[in-house]
Amino acid sequence: MPSPTIGRRTRPAYPILLLLAPVLAAGCATTRPGVPPDGAAPTPPAVWATDEQPAAPSAATAPTGPARPAPSSAGPPATAPRAGLRHVFPVRADDVAYHPTHGAYPATDIFADCGEPFVAVTDGTVVEVSRTDRYDKRGPQGPENGGLSVALLGDDGVRYYGSHLSVVTTGVDAGVRVRAGQQLGKVGRTGNANNVCHVHFGISPPCPGRDGWWIRRGVLWPARYLDSWKRGGNREPAAEVTAWQRKHGCPKAP
Repeated sequence: MPSPTIGRRTRPAYPILLLLAPVLAAGCATTRPGVPPDGAAPTPPAVWATDEQPAAPSAATAPTGPARPAPSSAGPPATAPRAGLRHVFPVRADDVAYHPTHGAYPATDIFADCGEPFVAVTDGTVVEVSRTDRYDKRGPQGPENGGLSVALLGDDGVRYYGSHLSVVTTGVDAGVRVRAGQQLGKVGRTGNANNVCHVHFGISPPCPGRDGWWIRRGVLWPARYLDSWKRGGNREPAAEVTAWQRKHGCPKAP
């Protein structure tokens, strides 16, 4: 498994992998694709996040004790989902690539240099933040795989999740409002990122009251939405998310 740091305009010499081996049940793909694919305002909230950036901390060593505080979280806002909102590509970088597939469940890995901005896909409310890397490869695989992460509930009723971040932006906390394109954090390799700089990106319904990492990590294939946003389009996943939830509800942990 490759483990070099991806530098600016430098790509590791990965072998051609047309058949990606599935990773652990809640894991991420670990190869960067050789060729990237083609590429009314909300009610003013009381608090908006800022774009101030702290220095990126080193990933914390996973604790060995049984007590692990949960990531900060907030319930979804009591507003009806809205259509026609602006959507943007979640990583702001010149050199970016992603797979149309992912191991074990629907999601994708967006590869870019460590430190590139991870941004809000659309206007919405931050619902969950993890600023500590608690992943331990010797422990249960799934709950802590994401390392540093941010989950955003868009005003379109869709949850957007990015993990393996190197840092979460100051002021981005549960309950805070953000705008499309606003920086939430930076690309990193925390959690089970296998030393490869990327953002795990998942799309899912919020599932209040019966939530969990197995839903938050992603339930839809994001590639066709990413393709649109990367080209400046505005394809909206809300209808597909709604249809998925009508069929599956909020399933319990696998």
